Amino acid sequence: MTPDQQKIVDFITEKNKTKFYFKDFLDIFPEKGPREVKKILTSMVQCEVMEFWSSGSTTMYGLKGAGKQSQAEGEG
Repeated sequence: MTPDQQKIVDFITEKNKTKFYFKDFLDIFPEKGPREVKKILTSMVQCEVMEFWSSGSTTMYGLKGAGKQSQAEGEG
């Protein structure tokens, strides 16, 4: 895991939430542009550290297997 990916995992585990908007992660990396942050998140989804969650109109990110949604779908 890269230092940037670890920053994201640490951020998520510090919060009492399981789903996050893309903009939440932009605050972690004020020195990086949105495209760079998106690349980090996408690589984490591809490595199955994180997963997408969609309500139909909004896409959110969370750690894989965390939260009520994954349990409801039989993944947790």
